[in-house]
Amino acid sequence: MKLIAQAMIQIQKPIEEVFEGIVNPDKMTGYFISESSGRLETGREITWKFPEFKDTYPLKDITVEPPHFISYVWDPETVVTMTLEEQPDKSTVIKVVENGKSLSEKNLQWLVGNTGGWANFLASMKAYLEYDVSLRKGAFDFMKKDEIDSPDHTTP
Repeated sequence: MKLIAQAMIQIQKPIEEVFEGIVNPDKMTGYFISESSGRLETGREITWKFPEFKDTYPLKDITVEPPHFISYVWDPETVVTMTLEEQPDKSTVIKVVENGKSLSEKNLQWLVGNTGGWANFLASMKAYLEYDVSLRKGAFDFMKKDEIDSPDHTTP
């Protein structure tokens, strides 16, 4: 049995704008990460830095199919896929799936953390793209006090 963390949301923006909000590091740093070594593009390897964690995280095996699909590996056990679907009203439904971990007590904790983390990612992206608001600004400052490591790539 493989564990799957997933979340989805509808964003009231055209698919191209939502797609660009994910692959463009200038957009991503507005609502999710603090730094990126580059744009998400097929065949590249980039690193992300989160404001609340001291480490950087490599994204490997990146596949991008504009404007409908993005995938990458940032943990040898999991693959993250993002699927975008344009709606009749020109809004976009985005679904994030991170899968691959086997069933264990530790991985059940990962599942709960990453499911919530991806929901946070989507809500933050929606607020940023629709209203130019950063929900993450200051939201995780309490975590910086101890300069903690990210637990198993949990996305807050």
